[in-house]
Amino acid sequence: MSFSPEQLEQQLGAALQAPCLWVAYSGGCDSHALLHAIHALQAHHGFTLRAIHINHGLSPLADAWEDHCLQVCTQLDIPYTAVRVDARQKDRSPEEAAREARYAEWRKLLQQDEVLLLAHHQDDQVETLMLQLLRGAGVKGLAAMPAEQAFAAGRLLRPMLGFLREEIVSYASAQNLNWIDDPSNFDTDFDRNFLRHEVIPLLQSRWPGMKTTLARSARHMGEANSLLDELARGDWETIRKEKTIVINKLKHLSKVRQKNVLRYWAGEIHALLMPGTVHLQRILDEVLDAADDAMPEVSWPGGVVRRFQGCLYAEALRPHDVEQVISWPDLARPLRLPGGEMLQASEVIGRGLSQKILANAHLEVRFRQGGERCRPVGRGQTHQLKKLFQEWQVPPWRRNRVPLLYANGELAEVVGYCHCEPFAATDAEPGWQIQVLNT
Repeated sequence: MSFSPEQLEQQLGAALQAPCLWVAYSGGCDSHALLHAIHALQAHHGFTLRAIHINHGLSPLADAWEDHCLQVCTQLDIPYTAVRVDARQKDRSPEEAAREARYAEWRKLLQQDEVLLLAHHQDDQVETLMLQLLRGAGVKGLAAMPAEQAFAAGRLLRPMLGFLREEIVSYASAQNLNWIDDPSNFDTDFDRNFLRHEVIPLLQSRWPGMKTTLARSARHMGEANSLLDELARGDWETIRKEKTIVINKLKHLSKVRQKNVLRYWAGEIHALLMPGTVHLQRILDEVLDAADDAMPEVSWPGGVVRRFQGCLYAEALRPHDVEQVISWPDLARPLRLPGGEMLQASEVIGRGLSQKILANAHLEVRFRQGGERCRPVGRGQTHQLKKLFQEWQVPPWRRNRVPLLYANGELAEVVGYCHCEPFAATDAEPGWQIQVLNT
């Protein structure tokens, strides 16, 4: 089949009923063809169409590309959003940092039931599969890019995976589209470009149908991965304790199922970058069988797994300064913390912190440094915060990350754990209930 709005319409199906379709628009041939074809369908289906351009700042031409995308969207009368991100990070390659940055921006963008469309095609799928093979990836990696997946508050679709690059270029040329050619796409120092320009043409000369065949293999791997995820979801429900894993229950599973559910737990439950084979094996060898009183940990770029009181904990690796003091002048407005979490106060009656007492107080968020004391509501006496954390079984590495709300220099709340007298609201009194949100 050749690429056209009519063929794209068949691929999109029910997605055309979404309240808004966002096209990730780089200005290149593929995304321009997608934007143009979706625009042609808009009049027949009535959806709202918007374009989002991510300026990674990696090329000296990046600003010119952003301007080009704006001009195209203006000509088509498509609402256009451009976002600039920093894709230069010490612990990431520029390509990896750029990918993480744009996905983070897309997640912020998508509202309930909206759809984000990406312009990946069959050639991209084949290249991704081959790169994953060369990296020794498992089933999930060999599934390459899914055609559809849940994403943020909506869905992410790749409706062009069934089309070849040459079919898309043919459509763009026939429509006299003016697109950007990124010079870096021809630099064979990059692995993907080396495959695209040197390896795949050679393989195709021997096996002309290789792209279709390899794309089919990726679909088979996608189906296999769905089965593994289904198995992992079932196993997760039998070994979970809130968001942690009960080690003794995990040990009842076979080794391959242990690895499968650990991958699911890290990626789906905690949204961490997937631990590699070596790190998974270290978790099994060094963490599961450690002494009961030990607290071993295994970390990788993007996450860490620790053991505490018979459970496994996973979380992102984030820097943290215990000496930081953050002012919170208005409880009616959420407060974003440097580590990525957010504090939100909700108005309640007869519980939480007294609105009257806090009305004119100077409020600050601090973190434990040692020596803090608190009189929890109903306890009748003051306790060391250290002892309270032990009583509440808070893992040691989390204790200095728990937000502490101070009012006029006095500890008013250990957020998520207790209110301190005399700041608690009385019966029928308006109060503030504070919670920590992960963003």
